[in-house]
Amino acid sequence: MLKTEPVAEEGEDAAAMLSTPGNLSEEEQNELRQELAKVEEEIQTLSQVLAAKEKHLAEIKRKLGINSLQEFKQNIAKGWQDVTATSAYKKTSETLSQAGQKASAAFLSVGSVITKKLEDVNIRSIQHSISMPAMRNSTTFKSFEEKVENLKSKVGGTKPTGGDFGEVLNSTANATCATTLEPPPEQMEQSP
Repeated sequence: MLKTEPVAEEGEDAAAMLSTPGNLSEEEQNELRQELAKVEEEIQTLSQVLAAKEKHLAEIKRKLGINSLQEFKQNIAKGWQDVTATSAYKKTSETLSQAGQKASAAFLSVGSVITKKLEDVNIRSIQHSISMPAMRNSTTFKSFEEKVENLKSKVGGTKPTGGDFGEVLNSTANATCATTLEPPPEQMEQSP
């Protein structure tokens, strides 16, 4: 029937008790040796079968054009898909998205405040410089104003005063070009 193994008493070495073949009969030892040989042979056979299967797998992949880099990419994509499916990733992503939206709103608010302040400063400085009588009375400003008026009268003739400053500049540029440049090549060819 059932054999019971002796239980190690306190102080006895249980490992020594289990590893000694003295507890086994000669017949049991032979059976265990045969079973051991059989299991080792099965392991060796399975290793050979596995090696053959791996070789066949490599051959199929080669025929399909699948290389190590493609496998690596597929593994990374699958791993990333697994990571993004986890609840921890989803919670983290949601938290970061909310934080990004709040930061974006804060930067937008700060940017609009800075822009408003710069506009206020710019308008005040322009108003201040326009209203400065010292600048209008300076010799440089008067000299520039006289030159613009002279050019304006030479180029424009009888244009009413108060014209657009851009028109004055354009007419000044045209007048300067007309007086300093040679006639176009078409006119030079027609001249005798």
